[in-house]
Amino acid sequence: MKFIRFKQGEFIKSALITTNNEFVEIGNIDYITFFNSLKTNQYSAETFIQKNNLTRHTNVDIDSLQLVVPIEAEEVWASGVTYLQSKDARNYEATEGRLDSETFYDKVYDAVRPEIFLKSTKRRTVGPDEEVYIRKDSNWQIPEPELALIIGEGEEIIGYTLGNDMSCRDIEGENPLYLPQAKVWKKSCAIGPAILMPEAIDDPYSIELNCKIYRNNIELFSGKASVNQLKRKLDELVHYLVKENDIVPGTILMTGTCIVPPNNFTLQVGDEIYISSAQIGTLKNKVNQNH
Repeated sequence: MKFIRFKQGEFIKSALITTNNEFVEIGNIDYITFFNSLKTNQYSAETFIQKNNLTRHTNVDIDSLQLVVPIEAEEVWASGVTYLQSKDARNYEATEGRLDSETFYDKVYDAVRPEIFLKSTKRRTVGPDEEVYIRKDSNWQIPEPELALIIGEGEEIIGYTLGNDMSCRDIEGENPLYLPQAKVWKKSCAIGPAILMPEAIDDPYSIELNCKIYRNNIELFSGKASVNQLKRKLDELVHYLVKENDIVPGTILMTGTCIVPPNNFTLQVGDEIYISSAQIGTLKNKVNQNH
């Protein structure tokens, strides 16, 4: 079962997408309120549909809906260097391609405490089919496709979605203290297209992510990875995010990337980024710059 939000005229509405690809409209309820109501009543989403005699539409072209960000998170946090591919990429940046010494990325990859940082806020985050921005002061920029977790009360994981952690490899590689500038700017984070509910998946580590980048309708890059390649446990990342922190339900935690374009690649205005998962859907964004 998936939860989506979509625009219809001037209104934002919510709906469920069943495993049989049925479309079930549920009003304008937000995900946290909906999930908590299920928890209070000890309902599954399927039971909710049945109890409320909701209509199941089989003729709705879901791809034609004007989807919006599935949850308006006040904060989006991210995890760094959680995959071997990510560690290798960061080391390439830090050593200017020489790879001739151990770096702090090697240390954090093996450390007990993971790297956790604030990635985005509500007004900096975009949804499906919206533009993401690249910086004007960077010459080496990439998308980072990631599984993103929706956090509920305490350390509970109450949903899964896709995230694009736009990143400047040259800025971060120049100096690790530049990390906020390499990660956070206007429209530097995309989330969507849907929230996969926990009841719909037994093993989130089985989720596979794909990323394709097109320029002038020509595929420039294609990569894929599985969450089971993650060095750390999802619960472990959530634990360190919440620890001594003030995290409200609906906060998003991105879990790191294992898909990195070649070192000679950088995004350009007009590129199209497709991040997909069979269970969650496709997050599509076009690249632009702030004017």
